[in-house]
Amino acid sequence: MTSERTTFALPTKSVSALVKERAGKLSPVIIDGDEPQKFTIFDTFEHNVAGRHVALLEVGGEFLLLSRNGALLTQTSKRGGDFVADLAEGPVRDALSHITPLRSLLPLGQGEVQQTAVAFVDDEEKTQARVSVMQLSGPDGDGIAIVGLSGLRGYDKALDRVRAEVEAIGGTTLDASSIYARLLPGVTPFVSRPDVPLEADQTAFDTATAVIAAHLPLARVNEQGTIDDTDTEFLHHYRVSLRKIRSVISLFKGVYDPEQTASLKDRFSALMAKTGRLRDLDVYLLERDDFYGLVPETVHGGLDRMFKLFEAERSGELKKLRSHLRSDAYAAEMKSLEKLFNKRKSLKPGPSADRHALDYAAKLIWKRYRKICTIAQGITDATPDEEVHELRIQCKKLRYLMEFFQPLYSDKAIRSLIASLKKLQETLGNFNDFAVQQESLQAFLNTLDKSTDEALEIAQAVGALTAVLHRRQLEERDQVTGRFRQFNSPETQKSFRDLFHGGKA
Repeated sequence: MTSERTTFALPTKSVSALVKERAGKLSPVIIDGDEPQKFTIFDTFEHNVAGRHVALLEVGGEFLLLSRNGALLTQTSKRGGDFVADLAEGPVRDALSHITPLRSLLPLGQGEVQQTAVAFVDDEEKTQARVSVMQLSGPDGDGIAIVGLSGLRGYDKALDRVRAEVEAIGGTTLDASSIYARLLPGVTPFVSRPDVPLEADQTAFDTATAVIAAHLPLARVNEQGTIDDTDTEFLHHYRVSLRKIRSVISLFKGVYDPEQTASLKDRFSALMAKTGRLRDLDVYLLERDDFYGLVPETVHGGLDRMFKLFEAERSGELKKLRSHLRSDAYAAEMKSLEKLFNKRKSLKPGPSADRHALDYAAKLIWKRYRKICTIAQGITDATPDEEVHELRIQCKKLRYLMEFFQPLYSDKAIRSLIASLKKLQETLGNFNDFAVQQESLQAFLNTLDKSTDEALEIAQAVGALTAVLHRRQLEERDQVTGRFRQFNSPETQKSFRDLFHGGKA
């Protein structure tokens, strides 16, 4: 037996050979064929569909989901929106249930599909194997064929002969990368963490500059999605990329000239400031259903009014951000920043610029880790919330440093430490979110005309919601010390010491 595979990717130029040439003593006969139809290929901006399956196509009012094992799931493409939860019930929706509700399905490209059924028959015209051929062609005419083989009971050798013939004319493993490369040239999946090759003996200046240069394109690739407003995650990842850049400038102390460091902080902070309120409103609207579940139905009317105001404000904020992202001033600023970190001629080194990256990384990470230990060990029930917030900030800075310098260390060792840190961050993040939401809701109430019935109804709803958020904040606060003990186990302490204080890379 040549292999066990029954599904292949085949160059379209080889399809004619498949339907015309014999496989041993078997002859191909076309038994069914459809007229070409238009298709649209869908995926999330992170390519979550391709990550687990092969491709999601919409053809003639139906969704076709191609799986890696060659299975083809179908259901109606009627839907109430762009998210998986908005799809009609069916096998495609079930198979896509792994995709987070925050990711919308986006049209990535179009083309034509033609399906053909072929039988391989013996000299007595008895069918011994069947082949299905789905030819997909993109707008430029290039394409790929998906070939599925099926045998008949008692004819295993016939199936082997057909399989060998498909492999001989160029059949390869079916995967998403081959489909996307042929049908969506130039479309690449978004990655939240770029691969930045680092060397232990390169300078801290080169390391910082390389990290920033790699994150700038990540911000830019999210601009159009933010403008189109197809998925709130575009804006979220735009902000994350800029925040990480700003963190490099702040955390890599002494790498750049102090005056230039201050200027860069101001420039990136100005870019972030344009997006803050829109992201806050996105978060509220994404949590709408959760908020309704937290309070009695008697105050749902107030939430209705509040979210209506949020939606109206969001429309205005989106309009302002679109104008900003489309402006000549924004284009000029981003072009200037890209040139600064790619060309490097105008970057001014600071007093720590020539330090070796590994030594510099170890010092920064160890110092931040010890600071976290000092803060956490001093937290009691009487500790002000501000100190708990400070612990969260320091944990975020530590994680950024470890992720930035990860290529310099044993991947397994540092991944384990980052995973432990994430668990602590989750509790601290929830604590912070509940606190910020209370403050933000109170600030929102202060903007209302308190003499109106609408303001009174909203205030009642916000009061009920704030009480629940406060209770949850206290619950998360109670878990902080326990979470820190879990994070800072003796094994974790030894790993930090070995990696970052003993100089072991």
